[in-house]
Amino acid sequence: MSRLANCPDGFRIGGAAAGSATNSLVVNSDNVILDDIWAWRADHGNPGTVGWTINTADTGVVVNGDNVTAYGLFVEHYQKYEVIWNGNGGTDVFFQNEMPYDPPSQDAWREAPGVDGYAAFKVADNVTSFSGYGMGSYSFFNHIFNQDIDIFAANAFEVPSTLSPGSMHDLLTIFLSTSGTGGIQHVINGTGGSSTIANPDTPVTVVSYP
Repeated sequence: MSRLANCPDGFRIGGAAAGSATNSLVVNSDNVILDDIWAWRADHGNPGTVGWTINTADTGVVVNGDNVTAYGLFVEHYQKYEVIWNGNGGTDVFFQNEMPYDPPSQDAWREAPGVDGYAAFKVADNVTSFSGYGMGSYSFFNHIFNQDIDIFAANAFEVPSTLSPGSMHDLLTIFLSTSGTGGIQHVINGTGGSSTIANPDTPVTVVSYP
């Protein structure tokens, strides 16, 4: 039996009023369909409701169930992994992401020692089967938020390298600025070029992985 989670209006952490949440949506059931989910840690809003230490939120979507299918995930500005996928047999068709605009320093935004930033979409190391189609992650680090400090993410996507060949389809990153700093160093698992001020507003793609 499938279950449908439809939330076109989504989640907003901060912006209208001060607020925080560790995770916005956690899926623990198997055989779930997620349709048009928008999870947003606000990047703007009323005074005093937005800031790295004000509207804190780790992750937008966590999938623990098996055989979960998502159609249209929009997950933006969370402070750690935007999406964590722990279940087997999962599928995501379309993913749109903007990384957090406002890390105050690189040291404040690292998934592990020596690893810059957090991947936008993390498929857990123990997952044996997952398919992704049409997935993009964008960076917008600039002087308004970061005081011209270079902020980087090592990868936009991290998945087990043991997934079946071609499990990930049509991935991209974009540097959303013509005057910003930092950027995304690789598309997925150290594969794919970087998106930085050297190639602003230009998609950097990986058509198939692994």
